[in-house]
Amino acid sequence: MTFYKFQGTGNDFILIDNRLQLIDKNNTKRIESLCDRRFGIGGDGLILLEDSDVADFKMVYYNSDGNESTMCGNGGRCIVAFAKFLGIIKNETEFIAVDGPHKAKIENGIVHLQMQDVHDVQSYDNHLFLDTGSPHHVEMMTNVGEVDVKSTGAKIRYAKPYEEEGTNVNFVEQLCENRFAVRTYERGVEDETLSCGTGVTAVALAMHHLGKTKVTDVDLKTQGGQLRVTFNKTNHGYTNIWLVGPAELVFKGEIEW
Repeated sequence: MTFYKFQGTGNDFILIDNRLQLIDKNNTKRIESLCDRRFGIGGDGLILLEDSDVADFKMVYYNSDGNESTMCGNGGRCIVAFAKFLGIIKNETEFIAVDGPHKAKIENGIVHLQMQDVHDVQSYDNHLFLDTGSPHHVEMMTNVGEVDVKSTGAKIRYAKPYEEEGTNVNFVEQLCENRFAVRTYERGVEDETLSCGTGVTAVALAMHHLGKTKVTDVDLKTQGGQLRVTFNKTNHGYTNIWLVGPAELVFKGEIEW
C-alpha cells in the first residue's frame, strides 16, 4: 500500500488514495497501528481520499486511536494539498467531509479551507464551548506556555458535561488585539497536538464572542506554526469562516496493510 505523510503546522497525517476502495475501513486496530509513532508510520490521524458523486472528492478521517472522527481542519487542508498533488484538482475545489461540503483554494502554497457556519457559542464562568465541526472547550490562561496540557486537558475532556462524547480542550493566551497563542488537547489522540485546525477556529470565534478582539481576521500561534482564521459576524452567529495555513508533503512510502 502506498501512503503519503502530510503535515499542517505540525499536525501530521497519513494520507491514502482510496478511490479504488482497497482499504478495509472497519480494521480500526490496523489504522491505530499505522498511526503509532514507534511501530507504525506515525501520525495524529489517517485520512482516506475517496470518490464522490457530488464533489471533487470525499474525505474520511480517523483519529490515531483508529476510530472515525468528526471534522479535522488541518487534515482538511492537507487533503486539499494531497488532491492537488494527485492531479485531481488545480487550485480550487469543493469536497465532502463528515460535517458536509467544504470549499477550498490554494494560493502560493497556502491552503484556505472554508469551515461550516457556527450559530451557537456557549459562554460559562471560566470557559466557552462551541462546535466548529468538532466540539471544543476554550479556556483563557495568563501564561499558556506553562500549562500541563496533557493532564489538565484530559481531566476536562472526560469531565461533566463531556463524559458521553468527550471534547477537545483549548488553552488560550491573548498576545495582542488580533493574535492569540493556543495549545490543544485532542480527543482521539489523547494528548497535546502541535496544532488543531478546528481548535484555532473555535478560539478565534470564542475570542470575538467574548469581545477580546473586534477584528474578524485573527492570527493564531500554535506549537507547530502560524494559522489565520477569518470570518463574518451576523445576527445568527458566524459565517464565511476560513482556516488559512500551510500544508506540506513530508514523504511517501509503502507498507503492508
